[in-house]
Amino acid sequence: MQISPMRFSTILVIQTKFIGDIVLASVLAENLRLAFPGSKLVFLCEARTGDFVLAHRIASDVVTFKRASTRGTVLERAKELYTVVRELRRFRFDLTIDITDSKTSRFIAGLINAKTRVGYNPPERPLRLFERQPANLFARPYGFGGKHFVYRYLSPLEALGVKLNVTVPNIQPLPAETEYALTLLQKHDVQPRAFIAVHAGASFEGRRWQPERFAAAIRDIVGETGLNVVLVGGPEEGPLAEQIIALTGLPLVNLVGQLSLESLLAVLKQARLFLGNESGPMHMAAAAGTPVVGLYGYTSPIRWGPLGVRSIALQPSMPCVCIAPDKCSTISSSKVCCVWRVEVPPVVEAVRQLLSDTEQNLEPIV
Repeated sequence: MQISPMRFSTILVIQTKFIGDIVLASVLAENLRLAFPGSKLVFLCEARTGDFVLAHRIASDVVTFKRASTRGTVLERAKELYTVVRELRRFRFDLTIDITDSKTSRFIAGLINAKTRVGYNPPERPLRLFERQPANLFARPYGFGGKHFVYRYLSPLEALGVKLNVTVPNIQPLPAETEYALTLLQKHDVQPRAFIAVHAGASFEGRRWQPERFAAAIRDIVGETGLNVVLVGGPEEGPLAEQIIALTGLPLVNLVGQLSLESLLAVLKQARLFLGNESGPMHMAAAAGTPVVGLYGYTSPIRWGPLGVRSIALQPSMPCVCIAPDKCSTISSSKVCCVWRVEVPPVVEAVRQLLSDTEQNLEPIV
């Protein structure tokens, strides 16, 4: 049944995962804005993504939490949850949408106890004996017949009877961040649309293509195209960037650890192409409209590929013989080392092909 756009005045989306998930969840947010004009949309998100969510108007307000505190002592976890729930209750939500679908997110949704509470049936992982599902309106795991993970985040709209208007993330840099990015690139003698942004990091070692292979691919790409290479990533990825620079022997531009998420988006927007592991920056690049060569291991590009741009995903044949049994986790599909089987020549060829396919769109973006 179609829900009246005037029914919900305050809506909470619980998305406490990583920046890539925030990018995909922005599509849900845009559809909610279209379906419920005038409603206040709030995101519960991790502290590091809060400014990004607000700056790009993914939500009108945010409540943030510190992931480290939820993994601390019992007292630290209790204090963090108490603070978060108290802050959320100020809004008096009449709709909560839990797309995190975790034990903690369900606990928070239950404490808020909005009149309408959307959750998944079945949940991503079976509930344990002491857990309960606070939802009273259930979304399918993948709604609207979609296969990509973005449709998991869009599925609550189907449960609400809301028309699906937007299916692809579109997040553009702020004007001030674009100006900052252009100035920063100029400082390093890098012209807009004349460089490849490379992200060699990921949350787990097994999801990172080997630095020596990144270095080999970069040497071949630079030698063939003459394009500059700009390394991007978080502060914890600094040693990895330094290793790649040393292995290439080239004067790469190293911006790892120097950019906020807002500035990173602006730099990615100016790139001719993005090359990197399946990770948050990859989804940011795609949302900004930059072509992507993505490196995948066990994670399926059908589920997690970049959306809305020309892209090439490289993945080794599956199933594979495990090449790192001491590191791979059979419990979590995100903690396996299959991407290590991707060879250098196919990556270089993918970059070559994508540059050729997109060469007509070379104007600087301001």
